[in-house]
Amino acid sequence: MCLGIPGRIVSVPAGAALGDVEVAGVVREINFGLLDGPFVPGEYVLIHSGFALERMDAEQAADALAFFAGEPSTRP
Repeated sequence: MCLGIPGRIVSVPAGAALGDVEVAGVVREINFGLLDGPFVPGEYVLIHSGFALERMDAEQAADALAFFAGEPSTRP
């Protein structure tokens, strides 16, 4: 089983494969090579093993982070 974690994009230089993503208050360098750009700071991506695997909206990211924190989902 694989575990992906949502992260908020901090910066990705134009044309670069690596960028900075904030996860739980820690900024990490992540590889964006599996996704098509452009990438905008503030957007969310699902991260696994240092790679951004898919884009997420803020609500999806909040639900996943709440789940990890043991909080109930806000969705019906």
